[in-house]
Amino acid sequence: MKVILEQDVPRLGKKGEVVDVNDGYARNFLLPRRLARAATAGGLKEVEARKEQAARKEARARAEARDLARRLDGCTVTIRARAGEGGRLFGSVTNQDVAAAVAEEFRVNLDKRRVELKEPIKALGSYSATLHLYTEVTAEITVKVEAAPE
Repeated sequence: MKVILEQDVPRLGKKGEVVDVNDGYARNFLLPRRLARAATAGGLKEVEARKEQAARKEARARAEARDLARRLDGCTVTIRARAGEGGRLFGSVTNQDVAAAVAEEFRVNLDKRRVELKEPIKALGSYSATLHLYTEVTAEITVKVEAAPE
């Protein structure tokens, strides 16, 4: 019997999937507990419509991420930090600082977990950072760390 899962069922499938199960399992367990519903023609069309909608949403998000990557790739972000003698910073510049600088300069909402620094920034200078904007969509930016005025 084909059923459409209404909730995630361990070792069977996730919500919205169409699965083939034994008649007794469907009648005695899945249907009474409202974990699934019978796969009717209308239900199957609804599942397909949801899949198509999710695919369109994913394509739109990927296209927006690619546009943003084109806009940010190769750009330079300047961060001012307190520094001591020899250009050593008091503390360090973190991925959160880089995300905040990108958000301020380019008006882009960027999560700090999407910023990857190749090495910790503990001195003045220019550094490379990778922004992971979407699955397999990245942008390389330059982070320029300058001394803050006293």
